[in-house]
Parts: sequence; C-alpha cells; structure tokens
Amino acid sequence: MQIDIQARNFSLTEALRSHIERRLAFALGPRDHHIRRIVARLSDINGPRGGIDKHCHLQVLLAHMPDVVIEDTESDLYAAIDRACDRAGRTVGRRLDRQRIRGRSVSPGSTAALAEQPG
Repeated sequence: MQIDIQARNFSLTEALRSHIERRLAFALGPRDHHIRRIVARLSDINGPRGGIDKHCHLQVLLAHMPDVVIEDTESDLYAAIDRACDRAGRTVGRRLDRQRIRGRSVSPGSTAALAEQPG
C-alpha cells in the first residue's frame, strides 16, 4: 500500500507520520490488494490561533472503482486522523462489498438465468 502524506502550514513530525501510517494500515490493511494508493493531506487551518482547525483529508485510490474521499476536522490532529481512518476503512469495505455483490448477480438473459426459468 503506497501512502503519500502531505502536511500544510506545519512541519510533519516522525511521530505524526508513524501514527497515520499505523492507523491506515490497521483500517485498510485487510483490503490492501484493492488499494492502489492513499493520499493523506494534513493541515492546520488557523495556524497558531488554535480552535477546531486540524484537518485530515484522505483520498483512497481503488483499482477499477471511484476514489474514496474522507475529510475530518477536529481540535486535535491525532483525533482527526483516527476518525478519518476509521471512516475510510468502513467506506472502502462497504464499496468493495457492493462491488462483490454486483459481480455475483445474474444478469437477465444469461445462461444461468435461463436455466432457472421454468419451462
């Protein structure tokens, strides 16, 4: 799983990099073979003024499916990362489950559908 982490308006510490990589691996690791790349953009909107302004933007690029984009804003950047990663894991899981169900469905007119019709 290729992870691209970008920090805007502050410097990215090794502890922060390690935290987001660990959280993404935990949330998305089981679905790793479907993920081409993850782009994480972390930003401090208000700078030193404080407030609920720590923003985490995740873009998960999936193979043969539309991207999953998750954003979260909190007063603590670690909390924003945790919530965004959890939401990304659930969203990617739902999307892959839907894709799997669609792949198993029988289309009208197929030989399996014709075999099931009483005749």
